Amino acid sequence: MRGKFLFVGDEKLYVRGVTYGAFTPDAAGNEYHNLATVERDFAQMAANGINAVRIPHTTPPRALLDIASRHGLRVMVGLSAEQYIGYLVDRPPGAPDVEALIRNRVRACAGHPALLCYALGNEIPALMARWLGRGKVEGYLERLYRIVKQEDPEGLVTYVNYPTTEYLRVPFLDFVCFNLYLESQERFEAYLARLQNIAGDRPLFMSELGLDALRNGEGGQARSLDWQVRTAFAAGCGGVFVFAWTDEWYRHGHDVEDWAFGLTRADRSPKPALETVREAFAEAPFAPSIPWPRISVVVCSHNGARTIRDCCEGLRRLEYPNYDVIVVDDGSTDGTAAIASEYDVRLIRTPNRGLSSARNTGLAAATGEIVAYLDDDAYPDPHWLTYLAATFLHTSHAGVGGPNVAPAGDGPIAECIARAPGGPVHVLVTDREAEHIPGCNMAFRTAFLEAVGGFDPRFRTAGDDVDVCWRLQDRGWTLGFHPAAMVWHHRRNSVRAYWRQQIGYGRAEAMLERKWPEKYNDVGHVRWTGRMYGSGLPHILGWRRARVYHGVWGAAPFQSLYEPAPTLLASLPQMPEWHLMTATLVGIATLSVAWSPLRLALPLSLAAILPSVAQACLGGARARFPDGHGVLARLARRVLTAALHLIQPVARLRGRVQEGLTPWRRRCPRRPGPLWPVTAAVWSEHWREQDQRLRAMETDLRADGVCVLRGGRDARWDLEVRGGFFGAARLLMGVEEHAGGKQLIRVRWWPVMPVAGPLLTLVFALLSRGAVRDHAWVAAAVLGLGAVLSAARAVEQCSAATATIRELVGRLRRSEAL
Repeated sequence: MRGKFLFVGDEKLYVRGVTYGAFTPDAAGNEYHNLATVERDFAQMAANGINAVRIPHTTPPRALLDIASRHGLRVMVGLSAEQYIGYLVDRPPGAPDVEALIRNRVRACAGHPALLCYALGNEIPALMARWLGRGKVEGYLERLYRIVKQEDPEGLVTYVNYPTTEYLRVPFLDFVCFNLYLESQERFEAYLARLQNIAGDRPLFMSELGLDALRNGEGGQARSLDWQVRTAFAAGCGGVFVFAWTDEWYRHGHDVEDWAFGLTRADRSPKPALETVREAFAEAPFAPSIPWPRISVVVCSHNGARTIRDCCEGLRRLEYPNYDVIVVDDGSTDGTAAIASEYDVRLIRTPNRGLSSARNTGLAAATGEIVAYLDDDAYPDPHWLTYLAATFLHTSHAGVGGPNVAPAGDGPIAECIARAPGGPVHVLVTDREAEHIPGCNMAFRTAFLEAVGGFDPRFRTAGDDVDVCWRLQDRGWTLGFHPAAMVWHHRRNSVRAYWRQQIGYGRAEAMLERKWPEKYNDVGHVRWTGRMYGSGLPHILGWRRARVYHGVWGAAPFQSLYEPAPTLLASLPQMPEWHLMTATLVGIATLSVAWSPLRLALPLSLAAILPSVAQACLGGARARFPDGHGVLARLARRVLTAALHLIQPVARLRGRVQEGLTPWRRRCPRRPGPLWPVTAAVWSEHWREQDQRLRAMETDLRADGVCVLRGGRDARWDLEVRGGFFGAARLLMGVEEHAGGKQLIRVRWWPVMPVAGPLLTLVFALLSRGAVRDHAWVAAAVLGLGAVLSAARAVEQCSAATATIRELVGRLRRSEAL
């Protein structure tokens, strides 16, 4: 398993399979006793482009695996864990030893060259899963997974789920399998996108799909299977199993005769669906007749000699018919240019002007109608461009991105950093529409990217991808996401490099906040509309449990897990400013040397530190590492991962502070202004819409570098000028209409002081007063200074904000007088 797909050596394996059985058993209970029939069936499968067989309900004999191997087929071996789920409730005398049964079945198949994987079970009944509870079922499957890995460490393990128990979370599995029967292509596509987000960075397989020919006709079955198979592969599935090979089917003691899902009839004569599936399998993942658009791939590099060769090798292996590669060497002083010149790429060398400038250079040189960006420390999956282009062809998105996965073999520190926060993640507003796609894996329609002016050169190392996504969406365009448009992205391989990277990201956040204040809250944190996806995301501490939608009496056909939205209180420990507050409390506790009542700040400091430590420990404990490490090695990785969770917000805080994103920052020029409401009127000889005037005022303020926000739908104000964290001013406009298209523009503005400033001032003042009473002059002076500074900052920021609006209204008056 590598990312979203299976590989045999370096060759990607698209699994094109059918289910096989169950069949009428012999007297000894063996379902696959007629090996001559198996031989004929497998030969016919191989002749029709099938490369895998799923044995769903019975562990097959080794002889069946031998036959599969002779015909080039791989077998998904069922271990039938669902048959023993009742023993989780009670174990009557004589009950089988389930763990021993599973061990023996795995031993019978382990190491066989025809083995594709083990399926722990198939569709644990939804009512039993509800009765037992999610935790018990998940624990049962994880125990069986560990048993399989003990017996066959190299074997892949999955579990075949279905929509009625979709809520089961089984992240330990090597890949995800779902049985899915939907007769609407639109609903099928939508649910596949949902399943891909559940699967995350692991492959998703359709372990059963199909249609009953008895009720829908053989022609209807063929037409339905055609779009089902093609849609599954186009959605990024790593494999598809069609249910079933033949109409011959035996379940629960008798033959099933009122279903006809097979690609062949019971006598093995082919139905029209067999030819349809053969053609769809042969063309997976996409038909070769598609008119693929030209794509220019741009790789920007500054001193990337360590990884640029892997990048170029990956681009050389792309399976896409119409692309070119542009490498922009942004003033490297190492061997980057020399390595890139060994490959069939267009090399452009420029002085070091930063990442955004390099990306714009690549955009100017692009010849494709789509331009795709790849970092120099990443390399693509062979079908990366294919999935990106397919999304562009079937949607109107201006940009499309995909996942980035850390490759194996980069060392233990890189493994830990890949599971730490702060890595490149994507933000989705739906299962298929994105709010943000990371810069290491993003593509845009060239005309659209040029229309917004390309990338902003002020972002030299980071933040340019967020900025360009917001600018595209600001024009009313959308971004898409394809889960199979995957790249491998090397993570930093030292703690020092990770620390410096996070500082750089913190500085980029500060720059973005200055440019896009409306995207940030008062504290300076981005307000995403969607949900973040990716590895290393911090675990939110909270007391609210996830809920499962079972439906009335557990009868809902699609049962999903709903995670509660994180509360502000639960999210605080992952904010960089939380550590600033903790440091302030520690400083106040230190003053207890001068005034003993301040010792109360010591337990408050510990209370502030504990959530961050708990969150870091939780992140380290839940991190999953590849099997094969010893106990001490896994423990060391978890400890390091926890430490990275702890230091990441500190590094971000340092970068934000260096770039001026602090709670005490000033958001507009310092100048005196009124601290009371002001009303003004401006006569205009020229009629204009009110929203046009407000937009012009907003544009003027932003051109001056002022942080300005628009009022919401229920706001009693139109524009807010932020003086800073402690003070702001708001403006309200009204327009009187007069004869001859003349207007009287009425404007009112007033200061706004958030509660944080007065509250902080009051707390420091009360503490200072208490210190004075106890003659603790040092503590009184420090605390009093804090009160004075807080009050002064609030007054200064409110004054500066009202002065800014006053000047803006003066400009309006002068422009209307012309």
